[in-house]
Amino acid sequence: MTDLASVDYFSDGEIAQDPFEYFDYLRGQNPVFREPHYGVVAVTGHQEVIEGFKNTDALSAVNAIGGPFPPLPFEPEGDDITAQIEAHRHHFPIFEHIVVMDPPEHTRARSLLGRLLTPKRLQENEQYLWDLADCQLDEFIDNGDCEFLGEYAKPFATLAITDLLGVPSEDRAEFRRMLGAGKPPGNHVGALNHDPVGINPLEYLEERFSGYVTERRREPRNDILSGLASAKYPDGSTPEILEIVRPATFLFAAGQETVTKLLSSALRVLAERPELQQTLREDRSLIRPFMEESLRFDSPTKVDFRLARKSTRIGDLDIPAGTVVMLGLAAANRDPRKFDNPSEFRLDRKNSHDHIAFGRGLHTCAGAPLARVEAYVTLNRLLDRMSDITISERAHGPAGNRRYVYEPTFLLRGLMELNIEFNPIRKP
Repeated sequence: MTDLASVDYFSDGEIAQDPFEYFDYLRGQNPVFREPHYGVVAVTGHQEVIEGFKNTDALSAVNAIGGPFPPLPFEPEGDDITAQIEAHRHHFPIFEHIVVMDPPEHTRARSLLGRLLTPKRLQENEQYLWDLADCQLDEFIDNGDCEFLGEYAKPFATLAITDLLGVPSEDRAEFRRMLGAGKPPGNHVGALNHDPVGINPLEYLEERFSGYVTERRREPRNDILSGLASAKYPDGSTPEILEIVRPATFLFAAGQETVTKLLSSALRVLAERPELQQTLREDRSLIRPFMEESLRFDSPTKVDFRLARKSTRIGDLDIPAGTVVMLGLAAANRDPRKFDNPSEFRLDRKNSHDHIAFGRGLHTCAGAPLARVEAYVTLNRLLDRMSDITISERAHGPAGNRRYVYEPTFLLRGLMELNIEFNPIRKP
């Protein structure tokens, strides 16, 4: 890596592959530091990132996805630009979705998700996941190798959330195909014969769920979608159909991304460290702390963004209204002030659960409980049905000289491929 002081985080391909040295550099300058290219305030300290997430009065989530792109659609004026943000909100990327909303709109939208993510529904979904994991493994287990993202993680994450949201069983193969989650084996009812390339997943999901909710409002059934269709706001008012659909579809799309990245990063560690495989195989109670350390060590979301709507302060830095703030989740999770030897993966780390891979405060990831259950089920089933899991040297090179490729994005961190080899274990 060259001069870290001159790196453009948002366009440097090398940084996209391995951002941690750059995050350490920023933190070494100041845990709250203004980068030189776009004037973005990068927050890389654990305490300071939490402070930023909780400061919803001064920091708006309107730019959570794009950060400094596109540039603000107005010229900030004064120490409080709340009115300007609201007047121009429709110019920001995916402005209609919950992830970029602020209270009170965010509070109302989040209340609808609460109708889906009840403890009872999550428990029912977990029962489905155990069978789903076996079905997905059955597609390739006898081969003794697989490309894990395409053959397991993506279809598993897609089908898991179709069940949670109550997608009819006859439509699930279509969802899998249209969302690029692998071709279902055999002749599945509902499978489509066209390529998902060019499909906007949010638009596709919005159209499908709008149809479901409209139908259930007209003819209610005893199913999950009917419960969603009948959801009301806390004040008793009835949401418009799109107001119901959009929180659900964003949960669908975001849940796929998070789970796929979590599963692949956790499995990469297991495949690189056979002693951990044996430890977890012998004591399954260690799977949950292993999962939390995986989230800390390689967070699926690298950064989240906020826009200062009021002049404020984070750490020891004054932040004028109109400033783009980058909250570094992955950086905070490797802050040595919080985690000893943070670049080491340690199963015995006592405070792994203090990571902020799912954010904090109002915008804590609504799908976090689902992601944890999916990871727990998957890791158990992999250990049940595979032994001697190793990284494919043909695909990734020999130990000590591995070649992994991550998605070329400044926002998320996930492997493009993970090829493994293993010995199948027969089901009892």
